[in-house]
Amino acid sequence: MENIKYISIPQLAKILNTSRIAVYKKVKSGEIEAIRVGKNYAISEKFVLENMGKLIKRNKERSESAMIELAVDKAFNQYKETFKKLGSE
Repeated sequence: MENIKYISIPQLAKILNTSRIAVYKKVKSGEIEAIRVGKNYAISEKFVLENMGKLIKRNKERSESAMIELAVDKAFNQYKETFKKLGSE
């Protein structure tokens, strides 16, 4: 019998440097394979190792787009009047 090791959602969140909620949502959507153990989920180490690159890349892309969105919002709020004046010329 194969000895399969599992990790929890908080452990995977720490590995991916993301929130537990983000990992939980990926589990619920089926993006991350997990089995339910009582009220918790267990993710096989094998799945994590096989998909680590994909998981990190997706997480990084989302982080980068969130940072860009935050920068745009900050610039808009800071230079709102200037943008209005430029737009009216």
